[in-house]
Amino acid sequence: MLYEFIIVLLIGIDQASKLWAISSLKNVKSISVIENVFNLTYVENRGAAFGILQNNQWIFVIVAVLASAYGLYYLHNKKVNIVGKCGILLIISGALGNLIDRVRLGYVVDFFDFTIVWEYVFNIADVFVVVGTILLCIYIMFLDNKK
Repeated sequence: MLYEFIIVLLIGIDQASKLWAISSLKNVKSISVIENVFNLTYVENRGAAFGILQNNQWIFVIVAVLASAYGLYYLHNKKVNIVGKCGILLIISGALGNLIDRVRLGYVVDFFDFTIVWEYVFNIADVFVVVGTILLCIYIMFLDNKK
């Protein structure tokens, strides 16, 4: 139950941030936090990362559900160290956080906008998926004892 509690907690953080973005940013569109570097910009993303696969919600629903189910199975049935566990938990939380948006709203709410780095806007669930993927890669490449 600990894994499920952590996932629910992380999804709650993601969803709370998106509710804040909807209530605070939707009408103003963008707030400059650090001029020409970082903005809070409201975007309704109907695709995946970087806007790919626009308006193909069913693909994301299937992938998120299957990946999350497999991740939970793996956490409960395989030996994984803390790095691997954190990676899996973050990926599941991010996938389900964005899945909730897709099912509830028909799009994902994005709002972090680092204009100095790139043109794409993202959210906390996206950060969870990216950091989780990095941790899982580190685990697989360097820490998994079954090589």
